[in-house]
Amino acid sequence: MSEKKMIPLGEALEIAGRYRVQSGREKIAFTDSPGRVLAEDIFSDMDMPPFNRSAVDGFACRRADLPGPLTIIETIPAGTYPQKHVSEGECSRIMTGAAVPDGADTVFMVEESREEKGSVTFTGSQTKDNIALRGEDIGSGDRVLTGGRVIRPQDIAVMATVGATEVEVVKKLDIAVISTGDELVEPHKKPGKGEIRNSNAYQLIAQVMRAGANAVYYGIAGDSEEQTAQIVDRAIAECDIVLLTGGVSMGDYDFVPVVLEKAGVEILFDKVAVQPGKPTTLGIHKDAVVFGLPGNPVSAFIQFEIFVRPMIHRSMDSDWKPEIVRMILSDGYSRKRAGRFAWVPVIRNSDGGVIAAEYHGSAHINALPGAYGITGVPVGVHEIKAGEEVDVRFI
Repeated sequence: MSEKKMIPLGEALEIAGRYRVQSGREKIAFTDSPGRVLAEDIFSDMDMPPFNRSAVDGFACRRADLPGPLTIIETIPAGTYPQKHVSEGECSRIMTGAAVPDGADTVFMVEESREEKGSVTFTGSQTKDNIALRGEDIGSGDRVLTGGRVIRPQDIAVMATVGATEVEVVKKLDIAVISTGDELVEPHKKPGKGEIRNSNAYQLIAQVMRAGANAVYYGIAGDSEEQTAQIVDRAIAECDIVLLTGGVSMGDYDFVPVVLEKAGVEILFDKVAVQPGKPTTLGIHKDAVVFGLPGNPVSAFIQFEIFVRPMIHRSMDSDWKPEIVRMILSDGYSRKRAGRFAWVPVIRNSDGGVIAAEYHGSAHINALPGAYGITGVPVGVHEIKAGEEVDVRFI
């Protein structure tokens, strides 16, 4: 196949941003929905609170009758409904969460009371109403959750409150993960001479899972065009997005670009002016989107976060956005060559800023576990001085 020219990172992101795959919908129990993308708006079927509710343990009365003494006419535990109307000179003992009786407009706390012989006196100087009014949190028919959000534990409480026990969510995409290279062995094996353990596949599987999709592992394709083609053809037929790691450079045994072209994949780009991750490839097939990611683990990790993860969320109608904050680069950063956009792992230091992590290049896998995020260094920039602000993208 003919090699395409290297394109700027911004152009590659713009091209990738035009594409998504279609995802379906399904109904599931709300208890199974954390981490899924909500596909519908959720509305309340009732007011919350559903009645005027006491916010404290105390005595419900008419404010005009304070400080008393007030005759105690009943006790109202949470979960029961008042049986008596509070009239002039009267009050009801009430527990937190219980319904406030008719006639009462104030609840004063038990800590500010003095009881004697069936009556109680308010001993404070002033008091709040201490009443949560019906519907002040949620009104019947109010939208309480908006479709597109990744469902979190706090959303489950809202669903339970409004009776949304079955919710519509976006179906998870199936993401194929394929490693390439005769030098790779699976992690449970001790590598022989010239071999290395396959770390990329399992890193990518974890990243796919974090993005809310299903990872389908197809194993290691050796340095054989025929074997690689068989695995790629099956993955394209079975999955929504196909990730290949390794085999996308221009060496004699890098069959991936040729295999993709023969499989009917239209290559949109195969070389990006970014470091690490220059040989990142994006292709479109009628049945799937295909990414060829570099074989070095740091490159594969970062390019997944920059290109693949946004496409997964976009395809699943998720409102997810990468979290990016401005932070002080406490120590300076410099590089000799500035012809490509560079992603640099950074760690957080004690003064709340960040410093560049010790980083030996795209094969330095240990640079990432301690990294707080990555910051971008634009083309043409050789140095960032200590004390300058940088954008940090959490990873």
